[in-house]
Amino acid sequence: MQSATMSTTKHKGLLELTRTLLLQQTMTSLLETLTQVIQTAGIAEAVTLVLFDNNSERVSFYGIDPHHQPVSYEDETLLATGPVHALLKNPKTQVWRSEALHLRYPQLAALNLYPAFTDYCLVPLLASSGLLGGCEFTRQHATPFSEEDKNGLYDLCTLAAIAVEQIQLRENALLQQSLLRHERDDFRILVDITNAVLSKLDLDELTGEIAKTIHHFFHINAISIVLCDADKDSEQASVYATHYVQTHVAEREQSRMSLDGSLEQQVMKNGEMLLTNVRAAEEPDDESTLFQLLWRDQTKTLCILPLRFGHKTLGVLKLAQCQPDNFNSANLRVLQQIAERIAIAVDNALAYQEIKSLKEKLQHENLYLTEQINSNNPDFSDIVGRSSSMSAVLKQVEIVAKSDCSVLILGETGTGKELIARAIHNLGDRRDQRMVKMNCAAMPAGLMESDLFGHEKGSFTGATAQRMGRFELADKGTLFLDEVGEIPVELQPKLLRILQEQEFERVGGNKLISVDVRMIAATNRDLRQMVADKEFRSDLYYRLNVFPIVIPPLRERPEDIPQLVKFLTYKIAKRMKRTIDSIPAETLRLLSRMPWPGNVRELENVIERAVLLTRGTVLDLQLPELNYPLPVSQPVPVASAPDIASAPHLSEEDERERILQVLKETNGVVAGPRGAAQRLGLKRTTLLSRMKKLGIAAH
Repeated sequence: MQSATMSTTKHKGLLELTRTLLLQQTMTSLLETLTQVIQTAGIAEAVTLVLFDNNSERVSFYGIDPHHQPVSYEDETLLATGPVHALLKNPKTQVWRSEALHLRYPQLAALNLYPAFTDYCLVPLLASSGLLGGCEFTRQHATPFSEEDKNGLYDLCTLAAIAVEQIQLRENALLQQSLLRHERDDFRILVDITNAVLSKLDLDELTGEIAKTIHHFFHINAISIVLCDADKDSEQASVYATHYVQTHVAEREQSRMSLDGSLEQQVMKNGEMLLTNVRAAEEPDDESTLFQLLWRDQTKTLCILPLRFGHKTLGVLKLAQCQPDNFNSANLRVLQQIAERIAIAVDNALAYQEIKSLKEKLQHENLYLTEQINSNNPDFSDIVGRSSSMSAVLKQVEIVAKSDCSVLILGETGTGKELIARAIHNLGDRRDQRMVKMNCAAMPAGLMESDLFGHEKGSFTGATAQRMGRFELADKGTLFLDEVGEIPVELQPKLLRILQEQEFERVGGNKLISVDVRMIAATNRDLRQMVADKEFRSDLYYRLNVFPIVIPPLRERPEDIPQLVKFLTYKIAKRMKRTIDSIPAETLRLLSRMPWPGNVRELENVIERAVLLTRGTVLDLQLPELNYPLPVSQPVPVASAPDIASAPHLSEEDERERILQVLKETNGVVAGPRGAAQRLGLKRTTLLSRMKKLGIAAH
């Protein structure tokens, strides 16, 4: 009866022990429970678990230090040369005295994982899935483990093996769940970033969206996209940087950098991700100003990932963070996948940018060149007049046309300066390229810089898109700047630079654009006087005045007027679908004796009105309507008006009438050798002052 009671008690104790062991959730809690059991039974003082890793050659060591703190350790030496290695061949209990164990396995003492002991016992952990490892027991009272001790420990380890197997299954399930959660989260991140970036075709918007999403998911505060130039030989790259000084407060910056010898160039060449620490003293000189300002005196971890699409290397994604733990193995794997998707988006944006640029270029060309179609037979067919003065001009045109030097065309308004410019272009080697024209007097000063050099998107209010300027449109061709004297003084240095260096930057841009443009300028103003009055830069004047051509006014070549009248009458009548058979000789004779202050343009307007009013086939010209004194025996002399300077006692009314008369004769021209100031014997500034005083508007 007593034996049965003892058996029942032992059986209940075994069930309770089994239940207790199976309730443990971690190796540490299982180890603490086993330690409590053996210490209560007085079998040993310490317990450790050495478990095999089925996926590698490593073993995992679990123990408790003298301060009752858990100890975890992974190594290969315990499996390769330790006593646990013998379990693989012969899974039986091993018993060692400390001296013999340390002599046989000296590396165990070097690991310093065990408390001091006199005796050691290793029991295999066998479960339904196979050998899990071993359970080590140590004691300190110099009493060897008996057979009874070994049998008791073997029974205990049979239960412990079941508990270890349960914990491993649970940990593996939790690990798989965690991996699935990470994969799900990573997939969501990839989907969100893919949707965010692939919908952006503008490069500025794309880089901003990339920075926003990476900061949101990974809390990285410095994100840059470095894109190498399309020119394969270029060592320059564009940098689109975004920095988060505060949460969700972005500071953006665009800059240029040299790739030569940089970490970015290294990543582009080898196509491999680079992870490195950079101290403040080691920062490259070309790092962005904003980056240096915000992260000064801090050691940063840089992660640079290549942006490759197909066989093209577009640039790099550069991430910087002062907390290096952001770049763990899981994050790096996702960031590499993100970089692949960013490369696709960047390639799309670059292609869209190129198509958009070509489209804008065609639109601008159509806008600028509607009335500037190059002639297939370049000659002087549009220039009428064979007088000696015009013949001299045409000889100069033939001489300079074959060169690429700058030409300055001087002449009064309406003398045909644009026709001379086109003749120079058409007779030169650039005849097959375009000639772009700009009238500087018709362009508001505030828009002139943008129109000449182009602008970047967002460079000023209203700049909703990138725009190419006339210098880019005229690349490989000719740019004709009419009324060049009207260019503002503050813009003249930039014009001088492009004439000297053949390169410039768009408004709001920092990228140098090289062009090959031949410059032809024209003006009806006295540039020498403007230089003297500090209204025009002398260095720009000398740069433009390489080959000056002076076009004589119409009144100085009256012999050309009959031919011009016939040419204009035919051209205008054809345009109006009218028939004009003849022009009266008296009309030609009288027209040849007019002063024509408006020159050929004025003559053309007179002929156009006459054609419009003619009812028959003979040109009917109402000469009295011209308001010129008839007849005129010779061209109006230069000083036809009294010299105001020599008549200082004139009344204000008489002085006003004289100034108005001379301004009418000079068609409103104030300065220059044939201007009103010269005829009145006054300085230009003096005349302007008197005109202002007398209420005469300057035109």
